[in-house]
Amino acid sequence: MTSSTSDPELLRVERGDSVATITMNRPEKRNALSIQLRDEVSDALDALARDDELKVVVITGAGDFFSAGFDLKEFADPGLAERLWASSDRFHHAVLRFPLPTIAAVNGPALAGGFDLAVLCDVRIASTTARFAHPEFSFGDVVYSPLHDLVGGATARELALTARELDASEALDLHLVNAVVPPEQLGNEVDAVVERIRRAPREFLVRSKAKAIARADIPSTTRTLDL
Repeated sequence: MTSSTSDPELLRVERGDSVATITMNRPEKRNALSIQLRDEVSDALDALARDDELKVVVITGAGDFFSAGFDLKEFADPGLAERLWASSDRFHHAVLRFPLPTIAAVNGPALAGGFDLAVLCDVRIASTTARFAHPEFSFGDVVYSPLHDLVGGATARELALTARELDASEALDLHLVNAVVPPEQLGNEVDAVVERIRRAPREFLVRSKAKAIARADIPSTTRTLDL
């Protein structure tokens, strides 16, 4: 396997045979999604979308967290507001509209924007250490539409309006995640899903993904705060 890295402090992109793995690499910050990290994920996805050999992308986090969500320190700086929301809009649509299957390898807690990132992927494989919640509901908007599309209105409303935390087992029961495995088995389970996806011709994966995007019916101009 060969690899390339856009920024060794923030993001790792590893390439294999028709698969790429994007690893958010801020373990000391619980992989908080700063403007720079979001932009680097968006850049990586844009580049991978142009790769005619690619069939599937895996997104995961370094360390014990998938992602704790947006970097809240950036919200305290009024001078960052324009960049913050432009970056956020681009990031959400880069994941949502990626033209090939995406797998979230949820290696630990996925909170707030990290929860959103997992939901925006097509398949979610979770470690038993994963948990999901929207703690930001008390001070900001929750991204609702993709969650509603995934688990239905009753569950999505409860999670968005109460911030109740789900452990991995309940997330599986609610079909929020597709499988739950012990941490040491996460890589093998993700590899098994990758192998199943790779059996299909790329053109059919692209067509099926396009149908899923169309069915979600979220215009490309939708801002993050309106999702």
